[in-house]
This record gives sequence, C-alpha cells and structure tokens, in this order.
Amino acid sequence: MRTICSRCIYDDSVAAISFDQDGVCNYCKMIDGLAQEYKTGTAEGEATINEIIIGIKKDGKGKKYDCVIGVSGGTDSSYMVYWAIQKGLRPLAVHYDNTWNTSIATENIRKVLGKLKVDLYTHVCDNKEADDIFKAFFKAGVPEIEASTDLALSETLYRAAAKFKVKYVLEGHSFLAEGITPLGKNYFDGRYIQAIHKKYGTMKMKSYPLMTFWKFLKWTTLYRIQKIRPLWYISYTKDDAKKFLEKEFGWQYYGGHHLENRMTSFFHSIYCPQKFHVDYRNNSLAASVRTGTLSREEALVEYYEKPPFIERDLLNYFKKRLGLTDEEYERIMSEKPHYWTEFPTYKKRFERLRPFFFILMNANLVPRSFYMKYCFPVSK
Repeated sequence: MRTICSRCIYDDSVAAISFDQDGVCNYCKMIDGLAQEYKTGTAEGEATINEIIIGIKKDGKGKKYDCVIGVSGGTDSSYMVYWAIQKGLRPLAVHYDNTWNTSIATENIRKVLGKLKVDLYTHVCDNKEADDIFKAFFKAGVPEIEASTDLALSETLYRAAAKFKVKYVLEGHSFLAEGITPLGKNYFDGRYIQAIHKKYGTMKMKSYPLMTFWKFLKWTTLYRIQKIRPLWYISYTKDDAKKFLEKEFGWQYYGGHHLENRMTSFFHSIYCPQKFHVDYRNNSLAASVRTGTLSREEALVEYYEKPPFIERDLLNYFKKRLGLTDEEYERIMSEKPHYWTEFPTYKKRFERLRPFFFILMNANLVPRSFYMKYCFPVSK
C-alpha cells in the first residue's frame, strides 16, 4: 500500500521523499519555500523581475541583443519569448537541434519567432553522432537517455551569449507549473556523458556541444553569464499560456508534457515507465494540483489509472533511428537497470565546491536548482 502525499500526488516511490505529521511531502514544502522566497505572482515578485529587466536593458545598450532564450517549440519557452518582447527586451532565440524534433515543434518555433520578428541561433548536431550518443545511453541501461540534449542546450545557450556578448540567459521554467524533478536517481553532467559514450559509443564527438567542468566555470566566472527564470517571479499558468499561444500565433499543442521531441517523448512515454517503473507525469500533475488547476482526485485517476500517451509508431521510429533489432531492443529493456552512481561524474567535485557555488547562485550565475541538486550529497 503506497503512502501518497495528502496535498499533491507524490507517493513513497519518489526518490528522497518524506512526509510530515499531516502527510504533506517535502517537495510541496520546497515549492512553498521557493514561492515565498521569490514572491511568485505577487506585486513584490513583479517588482523584482522588473528591476532585473532594467539591468538587462542597461547591460545590453548598444548591442544587437540583450538576452538569449532557449526555444523548443514547447509552451514555456514559446511564451517566454513573447513575454520578453512585451517587456521591451531584444532577445535572441537559441535552439539545440538533436534531429529528433517533431514537425509540430519546428512549426511552433517558426510561427512564434516569425510573428515576433525574433532571430534564431541554432546548433544542429550531426544526426548520426546524436544517435550514437542516445544509443550509448540506451545500451548502458541508465535513465538519462535524454541528458545529452539538456546539457547541449545549456552549452549552446552559453556559446550564443558569449558570441554576441550577452550577459543574460532567460529560461522558461516555472516550478509552480512544472514542479520539481525529485532528487536522487537522475543526474547528469559532462563527465557522465563522456564516460557513457566512451564505453558504449562508436563515433567521436565532433559536432556535439559538450559542456565540461572547465567550460562551465568559464561561462559562469569568466564571462559571468547569468541565468534568470522570470516565471519564478510572475503569475503564470501553462493552460493559460497554451490558449494564448494558440490564439495569437496559431501555435499547436503536441499531445503532452515534453512531447515536442521524439526522443523526449520516448523517454517519458516508454523508456522510464517500462524499464524503470517511473512515470514523470507525476511532476506536472502534482504541480497542477498544487496550483488548483486540477483537482487531486482527477490527478490521481490520470496518473494511476491511465497509461502515458504514446505517439503512434514512436517505438518503431526509435528502433529504426538507432539501428536496433526487435530482439536487441527487448534484451536491453529487460536487463537490470543501472544508475549514474556506477559511472564517473563531477558530483563529488560539485559537493566539495559547494561554498563557491553558493556564491555563484546568489549572483544568479548558476541556477538555484543546480545548487540544490548538484552540490549536496544525495539522500539514500
């Protein structure tokens, strides 16, 4: 019998979870703490982000762009570009193309940026090289099959910012709308990606934008590029953003949370639920319950009684792209799962340097989420 949070829908299968005497989980309290700290959705929160905007405009004077924004064709990043324009900023949109984008996502990017007249900077990874990295992670049997994309986008954002002498990266992330990914089992960094690829990959990394530890330090301490998350300060709901984007830009929804990319879709819909028995829909569903956009009862039914949405022919597409036979795929999926703790990473280094990263976090040079997840030992 599972213990389920009395406020959201997280249960005791979630990594590093705990419950208070009222049955409320520590992740709900973490969200409450962030909302209080950032004054999310209040006049004070709005005033704070407006002060940050003044600084961005001042630093960007005389430059073609004053900030960069990562775009995927998804809800949050698309809205972030619109929000920046409304605030009088001059953003450069940045996209990392791992060659697994859906046509809907590509069209969404075109529609939003075209109407807003925002330039796009794209780094395209060689498709065979990208597939080789994905296949290496699949063969390793670790959960982070999508980690190379997340890290590459971050590196691409830094590169674009440095190229155009921009000091600010705006990230379209909302802890209220998306929740917080549970700490513990999932982790990635540049050394981890190198280690997995070295053991299981077959090609050299040439076009893949790998972020090493020293590159990370270069961007944050030498270039002093700041990462700002405006949605942490303002009132924002994903449903309202979707409706607005559809009406204003002809933007199209892609069927589910993070399903704008086929590899991400495979990760959420098939790989994690079937191999690791982890369903990350609980993040967004729990977030919707906390914000009152979905009742707890509705979320529990959606999560426990309905399987994740699987795009038609997604599995066949995955096998074909990675050159996997049905037998090879089934063998790997049925093998014992492995985790990041079995491979070389920068994790211990980040923990040793926690005081240093605390200073960087307070200067907005590293995100608070990085400090919380990377700089402390993981609870067993």
